[in-house]
Amino acid sequence: MSQGPRSGLAAVSSALLAMSRHLEVRDVLKTIVASARELLDAQYAALGVPDDHGGFAQFVVDGVGEEQWKAIGPLPRQHGILAAMLQEARPQRLADVRKDPRFEGWPSAHPEMSDFLGLPVRDGDEVLGALFLANKNCAKPRGGCGFTEDDEELLSILAQHAAIALTNARLYERSRELTIAEERSRLAHELHDAVSQKLFSLRLTAQAATALVDRDPARAKGELQQVAALAAEAADELRAAVVELRPAALDEDGLVATLRTHIQVLDRAHTARVTFTGQGVRALPAAQEEALLRVAQEALHNALRHSGAQHVDVTLGKRGQGTVLRVTDDGGGFDPTTVRRAGRHLGLVSMRDRASGVGGTLTVESVPGKGTTIEMEAPGG
Repeated sequence: MSQGPRSGLAAVSSALLAMSRHLEVRDVLKTIVASARELLDAQYAALGVPDDHGGFAQFVVDGVGEEQWKAIGPLPRQHGILAAMLQEARPQRLADVRKDPRFEGWPSAHPEMSDFLGLPVRDGDEVLGALFLANKNCAKPRGGCGFTEDDEELLSILAQHAAIALTNARLYERSRELTIAEERSRLAHELHDAVSQKLFSLRLTAQAATALVDRDPARAKGELQQVAALAAEAADELRAAVVELRPAALDEDGLVATLRTHIQVLDRAHTARVTFTGQGVRALPAAQEEALLRVAQEALHNALRHSGAQHVDVTLGKRGQGTVLRVTDDGGGFDPTTVRRAGRHLGLVSMRDRASGVGGTLTVESVPGKGTTIEMEAPGG
């Protein structure tokens, strides 16, 4: 190996530990690719997980900027060298991938690549994906490849452990899907029981108010107030149950797009102006994205339902290596110490729990008559 035994083993150990820290498939894929590129000192690395239709279900890259990646266009198909790694299930080490007879070219925005090292990621006989590196950062021998046999052996070891990490992540996600399905079933029963009872009571109370409205207006007013209270309780029970389920949009669209869509809906549904700005935030670990979304939802609920705000502004941006969410309103504000003493939390406890649960922090700034700012900082990827 190009590194000494001690530093080489330390680098491999760090890479394997990094892979084992994550449970989400997407996070595992990104860690594998970043670890491989760093370990073998290459300019580019990628890992493609094939689908059943000649394409890739997922394709993760490292070393290519976000704008360049967008310019490249659609994900590649299973052809050329990528197909060879998937179908032949053996390593491919080339001095210049462009001169290989199986090379089929790439989009104009694709970075130039020459020396190439790739191999399949396998779990027994199943090929889970194709992992490859390009452009070793070293002096190339004339007509030779910068990647060595030692590099190939090292990448092979990494790929074996990557297969384990990827398999475990898939099992975790399947287990979580089953858990969510079971939770949805349980919630359906609970919602049916709890909300049906509330709605039944609401119906009876409304009927009583109707009967009293002409002969006893004062009692009718009391019954209508009870209708409003029962309706609010039913809405709160629905919200408390549903809010705990991770929205599918977060997995499919990412945090920024999910927040933007959610805020657009709120802006249309409420008289208050609700705005969103998201800049420079890339994908975060799944747990952090969910925590940020839930804190934003809770803060928005408070601002729109309780503060009397005319304008609520949500921003999501970078701060050093971390990501910061800010929800600011121009509403009535409150005294946080008075809220705590009165036993009312406005969701502050759950927001702090969500923030601390992903290694983040939550701060609340509010003064009666001066509005409120809730800020959560997450450590980032």
